[in-house]
Amino acid sequence: PALDMIALALSGKKALTQGAFDKVIVMCDEMVEILKKEQLDDDSKKEYCELQFDHTDDSKKALERQIADEEAAIADAKEGIKTLTEEISALEAGIIALDKSVAQATEQRKAENVEYKELRASDSAAKEVLGFAKNRLNKFYTAAKEVLGFAKNRLNKFYNPKLYKEAPKQELSEEDRIFVSNGGTPPPTEAPGGIAGTGVAVLAQVKAHNLVAQAEAAAPPPPPDTWGAYTVKSEESNGVIAMIDLLIKDLTKELTEAEAEEKHSQEDYETMMNDSADKRTTDSKALEEKMSAKAAMEADLLARGEAHKGATSELMATEKYIASLHAECDWLIQYFETRKAARADEVESLKRAKSVLSGADYALIQTRARGN
Repeated sequence: PALDMIALALSGKKALTQGAFDKVIVMCDEMVEILKKEQLDDDSKKEYCELQFDHTDDSKKALERQIADEEAAIADAKEGIKTLTEEISALEAGIIALDKSVAQATEQRKAENVEYKELRASDSAAKEVLGFAKNRLNKFYTAAKEVLGFAKNRLNKFYNPKLYKEAPKQELSEEDRIFVSNGGTPPPTEAPGGIAGTGVAVLAQVKAHNLVAQAEAAAPPPPPDTWGAYTVKSEESNGVIAMIDLLIKDLTKELTEAEAEEKHSQEDYETMMNDSADKRTTDSKALEEKMSAKAAMEADLLARGEAHKGATSELMATEKYIASLHAECDWLIQYFETRKAARADEVESLKRAKSVLSGADYALIQTRARGN
């Protein structure tokens, strides 16, 4: 375009004058400066575009990395919250189950203790009754034995004199001795004692006195065939006492075992209560810590979400700016070298034209003038 303007300037009638050449030379210089300035502008613009592309590309990559990090952190936070929620639910269910088991164990312990107390009361009462019965039977059988022994000794006096034992002489008091020494009759011997309140001893004593009276009156008949029955009855009495002793022993054993079991159950219950209290304290502390961790993680998740949103918005703005840079710079960068070479060629052509014009032959000017 510059050469075209120069050619236009030289095509006029006044173009062949020396002043016209000077003007054209000045125009060449001006066009060269313009071309140089345009090239400097393109150079600056190209440098600006390249710097902006580098900067925005770095910003875009940084934002993409930040968004990826935020997304990974958000995924981790969601997974952590899910895990903590499950653990919190498990701890809460465990505490509820623990409280329920403690309540059940307490009710069971109370029931066992009541059962033990009832067993102890019933067995103690049974032992007391059996002891009372044993004492009464011992008194009865002891009195019966004494009566039978007295009767046997009386019968031995007639049937087996060698085994007869003389009754011990009665010891007289001082008053009785004085009374007997003065010709009085000694006081009668008291009958053997029997079972108080049963009437058995009385009957036995009456029978014994009757036997004594018959023995003194006449010789007694042969020993009765039922004499062996007394031995059997004696053995039966021993069996009854032994049975009572066995029952008392069984009750005592049952009470001992129940007492040991009660003590063991109470110790187990107390151990369980202590262990349960320790576990509940530990689980409650763990529950509190996990709930705090969950709250902190939820707050972090919210912050990560805001950061992700902000980074996404900034990335969109950056991509929009990059798009505007491409619209502004792509053509310049694509054709920069072509435009630069074209300008250089044009500058070189202007310089050659200037050289030609500066050393122009006036003869040529005159010849052209004559032709006109």
